[in-house]
Amino acid sequence: MGKGGEKGEESGECKAQIPLYTWEEIQKHNLRTDMWLVIERKVYNVTRWANRHPGGHRVISHCAGEDATDAFQAFHINPTLVQKFLKPLLIGELAPGEPSQDRDKNSQLVEDFRTLRKTAEDMNLFRASPLFFSLYLAHIIAMEALAWLLVSYFGTGWITTLFLAFILATSQAQAGWLQHDFGHLSVFKKSSWNHLVHKFLIGHLKGASANWWNHRHFQHHAKPNIFKKDPDVNMLHVFVLGDTQPVEYGKKKLKYLPYNHQHEYFFLIFPPLLIPVYFQIQIISTMIKRRFWADLAWAFSYYMRYFITYIPFYGVLGSLSLLTFVRFLESHWFVWVTQMNHIPMEIDFEKHKDWLSSQLAATCNIEQSFFNDWFTGHLNFQIEHHLFPTMPRHNFWKVKPLVKSLCAKYGVQYEEKPLGKAFVDIIGSLKKSGDLWLDAYLYK
Repeated sequence: MGKGGEKGEESGECKAQIPLYTWEEIQKHNLRTDMWLVIERKVYNVTRWANRHPGGHRVISHCAGEDATDAFQAFHINPTLVQKFLKPLLIGELAPGEPSQDRDKNSQLVEDFRTLRKTAEDMNLFRASPLFFSLYLAHIIAMEALAWLLVSYFGTGWITTLFLAFILATSQAQAGWLQHDFGHLSVFKKSSWNHLVHKFLIGHLKGASANWWNHRHFQHHAKPNIFKKDPDVNMLHVFVLGDTQPVEYGKKKLKYLPYNHQHEYFFLIFPPLLIPVYFQIQIISTMIKRRFWADLAWAFSYYMRYFITYIPFYGVLGSLSLLTFVRFLESHWFVWVTQMNHIPMEIDFEKHKDWLSSQLAATCNIEQSFFNDWFTGHLNFQIEHHLFPTMPRHNFWKVKPLVKSLCAKYGVQYEEKPLGKAFVDIIGSLKKSGDLWLDAYLYK
């Protein structure tokens, strides 16, 4: 009995030695040079480790000083394995009297969402279909082969070249949606396999960088439509977005461009130039600047394959012109699909909402159909994708009713619209923001 008492006292002493923190203290550690996270009530100091984070240091810094439990669950397919990396970073726990959620978030909503996720796991909705992704890759390779056969058989006439360009643009767009799946670790059970195929798809099939994509895209998912955190709403003063930024720019008399006409010059700048100009410059400079040599090698293999295939038919300049035109076409496809879910939604500064509310405020869905699923790479289920980034896309329709039910229970808006209306809403939201800017610029 004495020994048992001694063990109990030792256990109690060890437990008492664990530092306990309040949310007030944790929220002070939200700088790049001083980052604390809370995951399942445990407090971690990730300041020094952040630069080694596979998803980049920024995605962690965006959650500094907050409860990152749902973001942690959303991005990692094997949380138990990742806990091994977190263990040395553990510095304490939330004090017993502190709520599990920070900033007065609705704890019941948060718990219900986590229950929904557990239900989805029990339904095997995070299990991918090998057949689905094999066929998807096969139809991309088939288009690449068809393009070569077309020019081999019919020659390099204008009509043939136009058909060839549209086939290659379609192949590139679909390869873009497929690399997105592997980048989110939603196909294989092992992260390493997903990463390998991701490098092949985005590197060898598209000539881009997996690391560049990871560091950029995970920030978007962690804090969608949040200024200074989501790089997708950093428009470099070319556009003003949402309701807050236009008024801010207007009051400060900032006029880098005539923003009241941004819904018109959008057609001349964003869709045609994003991929062939801005992304290409950013990708190549990032790979060299950050020494992503493996990514550079994969990208080089894409250009080698492309030019070996088409220089015999079009020559060097002709092949470059064809590639630029293909990317011009793909850029239109990419911009309209990716922006229809986000630009018309709430775009603002950080409001520290819970995971469900923050994702629903920034995303909307497009009606389901076979064409919409294929054309958008299942990004018509943007809500479900943002809530569960590692879920294979062919299962989004299964979890959708559960998500809608949870949103209805708590009065969270679940927006869904036709594809055509989604495109129109992009222009409408840009016009609205431009008008807000002009009013503030002239009268405030």
